[in-house]
Amino acid sequence: MKGLALKTPLLYIAISAFLFGISPPLAKLLVGGMPPLVLAGVLYLGAFIGLSLYSAGKRIEPEKIAEPLGKKDLPWLAGSILTGGIIAPISLIKGLTFVSGMAASLLLNLEGIATAVIAVFLFKESAGRRLWSALACMTLAGMFLTWQPDLGEFNIAGPSLIALAMACWGMDNNLTGKIADKDPVQIARIKGLVAGTFSISAALILGVEIPLGVTLVFALLLGAFSYGISMVFFIKALKGLGSFRTGVFFSFAPYIGVIASVIILGERIGWVILPATAFMAGGLWLLINRGGHFHLHDHEPVIHNHLHVHDDMHHLHEHFKVINEPHAHEHVHDEVSHIHVHWPDECHRHEH
Repeated sequence: MKGLALKTPLLYIAISAFLFGISPPLAKLLVGGMPPLVLAGVLYLGAFIGLSLYSAGKRIEPEKIAEPLGKKDLPWLAGSILTGGIIAPISLIKGLTFVSGMAASLLLNLEGIATAVIAVFLFKESAGRRLWSALACMTLAGMFLTWQPDLGEFNIAGPSLIALAMACWGMDNNLTGKIADKDPVQIARIKGLVAGTFSISAALILGVEIPLGVTLVFALLLGAFSYGISMVFFIKALKGLGSFRTGVFFSFAPYIGVIASVIILGERIGWVILPATAFMAGGLWLLINRGGHFHLHDHEPVIHNHLHVHDDMHHLHEHFKVINEPHAHEHVHDEVSHIHVHWPDECHRHEH
């Protein structure tokens, strides 16, 4: 059971990376028929609509509902919406007008780097030599993939805008990590509604035309999957892995984007894919082989509400009725000191 608990966040981030990784080439197809500001808004509104339909159609027992957001979570949520829901998507979509779908996909690698650096230097997460080595491998892979020998000129506008988007999403990931124990669907829906409404409203105020038709439908569908569902799985991964490790694992998304660009857009890649693949595989091996660590650490007493199962010493409380697992309710964690393999999740954000 404990092994499964460690592997589940890896599955979450793999799904999130795949769904988001295919978005740049698909968005590249759409940006020709829809202004960047409008497309950015429609993508997030698609995330809101898709997750709202999911919530309306899924019957969930009360015990299984994660804790909703509270007043103390609003500053983290507001910062997340500003950086990741407004600035980042507008910058990314605008950057797509200057670069190829493949180049945009490759630059997604910067999000993992930004997330990791911000997590360590601003939010004081731990990072051992193995993790920094993995990050170095991912960075080298991104450098190889970004290098295009046949390109005769370098346009700084597109890469700069996409780099800004990745930096903003890196900050967004860390801010969202502070509320990752709350209901991920609620977080994603609020972010989608606020961010989407802001961008569409800005477009209307500026007199930008919003095209109707098939392009709009496809944009909403892309937003529902690549932004909405991907965001939910990313938040679930943040809860179990911490911002640093989630960010590094998410660096697998550019490789998915490269493949999607070849298949969907028919773009060509050169021999650089071979060393890039080797570095990418090396980075993932370093993370998967020994992602967790163990040492004696202390847990302070806490009363909180989060989704859990009764499979460890922190959740040995009793229930006076038959319940299903996993479930969420307010419960007490007693003070304890022990040794076990762990990730920097919401219960293990101690210093080293």
